Amino acid sequence: MTAPGPEPVAGAPVTPNWVRRPANLATAVTAELVARIVRGDHPQGTSLPPEPALCEAFSVSRTVIREAMKVLQEKGMVQVRQGAGTLVTPQATWNTLDEVVLAAVVAEDGTLGVLDDLVVTRRLLESDMALVAARVADQDTVDALRELVDLMDRLVDDPLAYREQDQAFHDRIMRTSGNRIARGVVRALESQVGNTARYTGRTDPGLCAASNRGHRRICERIAAHDPSGAAEAMSAHITEAWLVRRSGAGDPSRLER
Repeated sequence: MTAPGPEPVAGAPVTPNWVRRPANLATAVTAELVARIVRGDHPQGTSLPPEPALCEAFSVSRTVIREAMKVLQEKGMVQVRQGAGTLVTPQATWNTLDEVVLAAVVAEDGTLGVLDDLVVTRRLLESDMALVAARVADQDTVDALRELVDLMDRLVDDPLAYREQDQAFHDRIMRTSGNRIARGVVRALESQVGNTARYTGRTDPGLCAASNRGHRRICERIAAHDPSGAAEAMSAHITEAWLVRRSGAGDPSRLER
């Protein structure tokens, strides 16, 4: 009979469960530490394990650990104090727009509150861009949006192809608005969570068809040069589409305005 191994020491760093040693060690160590901080393995206000312990746990050099600490500082997750160790900072200081931080926060959020906030942010920005697009859209833009809506009607049985045109539709409106900053924020948020099952939810033909009815309403309001109508149609579409995709976790009341 094999004797049981030693019990882990409380607070001691845990060796990461990597299937194979990553090519970029500093990036991998950073991502692992971000996940542990978000998960609460290293609570806010406490110190990370000392450098030698982290080197041993991750089987990496001091250079790798120091590079990871520098990146964690840039993400607002730790504060390095000379002679006093590395302190985990409050969540309010974290850069939640950072790809690694946002991915970890979404993964650990059982209430879907973070994704609700993301949808609200996207809704605010895209509604405003739809409003501007309705003011400035020329006939070429209107024709392009109509073509996309008609194409999506034919693609409801192919959710992957439908989604590509869905993104093209929204992006055409954002580009028409001319707001590069808002478009950049929306595209960054979408790229970071767009492939996660918790955000995409179900994508059957019926849902695609319902979603495209929202696109058609937006298109009609832009074609009619109705700014407030376009904004309202965009807001309703983004909210309705998320509520359909959203699971039953948590309370979606934070979507209400």
